[in-house]
Amino acid sequence: MTTVHLLHAGYAGHGVGSSIVLVRDGDALIVTDPGMVARRSLILDPLQALEVAPEAVTHVFLSHHHPDHTVNIALFPNAEVVDFWARYKDDVWLDHPGDGYRLAPRTQLWVTPGHTGEDATLVVEADDAVYAMTHLWWREDRSPEIDPLADDQAAIEVGRARVLAVADIVIPGHGGPFQVER
Repeated sequence: MTTVHLLHAGYAGHGVGSSIVLVRDGDALIVTDPGMVARRSLILDPLQALEVAPEAVTHVFLSHHHPDHTVNIALFPNAEVVDFWARYKDDVWLDHPGDGYRLAPRTQLWVTPGHTGEDATLVVEADDAVYAMTHLWWREDRSPEIDPLADDQAAIEVGRARVLAVADIVIPGHGGPFQVER
């Protein structure tokens, strides 16, 4: 069984919070972008409701390294942290092959630079839909169209086209999910 649960819909404006997701894929419990939130209970309470202890989380996926997406990594003491180019466990730096790396049987990392040069998207073939957790978009209304902090807007457009070709649901960096229309 592979499922995706939005734990916290992010926002940007008067404060900033990342969109945080739990992915269940086989034995893997993956939390995406556990960054800034108004209080940690906004991450921990939804996890508890799903009967997942922070110690049980196997992976933390980072879409990029900005603090608003990373500041609460330590809530998950047993997790392997995965970013665009490596895996980190305790004091060990482990390589992974990059684009297409599978964290679990139905969950893979895509390298999608643009917002920063180190961006990645997590693509999950869940039981109900294909999800993409990404910072290629900021919000569920797909605004702003042009990323105000982009390293490379042209790369963002390439990544967006790639994601829209496969995803049914996108969970952007700072908002709720949006359905992909085909």
